[in-house]
Amino acid sequence: MSKETNKKPKSPTNKRKWKWLFISLSVILGAAAAFAIYWTVGVYNALDNFSKPNETQSPSEDAQETPVPIPDWEGTERVNIMLLGGDARGIDEGQAARSDSILVASFDPVTKKAHLFSVLRDTYVKIDDHGKGRINTAITLGGYPLAMKTVGDLLGLDIQYYVYTDFEGFKSLIDTIGGIYFDVEKDMRYTDNADGNRYDIDLKKGYQLLDGDKALQYVRFRHDAMSDFTRTERQRNFLIKVSKELQSTWNIIRMKKILDSVEPYIDMNISVTDMLKLGQLGVKSHVASTTQIPPMELIAEDRVGGASVIGISDEDDLRSYVQMTLEQDDTVPEPTETPLPSDDTTGSSTTSTTP
Repeated sequence: MSKETNKKPKSPTNKRKWKWLFISLSVILGAAAAFAIYWTVGVYNALDNFSKPNETQSPSEDAQETPVPIPDWEGTERVNIMLLGGDARGIDEGQAARSDSILVASFDPVTKKAHLFSVLRDTYVKIDDHGKGRINTAITLGGYPLAMKTVGDLLGLDIQYYVYTDFEGFKSLIDTIGGIYFDVEKDMRYTDNADGNRYDIDLKKGYQLLDGDKALQYVRFRHDAMSDFTRTERQRNFLIKVSKELQSTWNIIRMKKILDSVEPYIDMNISVTDMLKLGQLGVKSHVASTTQIPPMELIAEDRVGGASVIGISDEDDLRSYVQMTLEQDDTVPEPTETPLPSDDTTGSSTTSTTP
């Protein structure tokens, strides 16, 4: 009998199975491709709504037109972004909101390390063409560029970008990503009679899911012994949790929805092209350290006009401290020293370093 006659004919059932499997795979791949196109176009359009690269001069009609140059970012060197949280309550249209929080996120594209600095808002510094003043007044004197220049001079860094949002923008971001699970370290209560008690603080100690309203209460609370010092630490710790949540696959998929939710509350000077580059850098980076500026050891308490301000004992030491911090990575364990056996002959002992 020939080999051909020994072969069993393929059954129509098997042919139909392979046919439907091929069709199913084609549908899945086609849907994936369509979603990728939709996601890319949607995110690009959402980013385009944010982009205001030519509107960097002033958030206030009263701010003076201070010609402050803004450094360019080529995409390969360190990039520094000033993050401003504003308190716009009681502010008329066209007026500048108070800088309730000032942070600087510094990214190294080579090492993929990010460092977060929170600047105490009452820090007393030199403001170009305006003498000395609290650092949070720079934005009202000369708009975003002067605020960037003032903060950059303090840290010894070129700040290329700013991102500004108010209370409602922060709440919207947290709500859209589904809240943040966080361990609130103590009970927090404060009655704020402004805006019909809309921003009262009432938090219980313990691990819990914070929605936008509760998260805002947590990062705003400063009514304890250390006031703004502990508040800025809480803000840095909370923002680390938010950044990790935004890096999750699920939130990357939902990025268009997230961007759309916060767009009405955000002001920035980042172009779409740079936003895409920064987004890729952010996903690949990890937070290597967070710190307060000025650090406690460089604070010199002072009074100006009868009011308390935060002075700096040595500005050069402060900038050296920033550079030293940028070299650190708190996520890498420190080497430990392990004693070696003593030399019985000499009676001496040595130590070895274990990574």
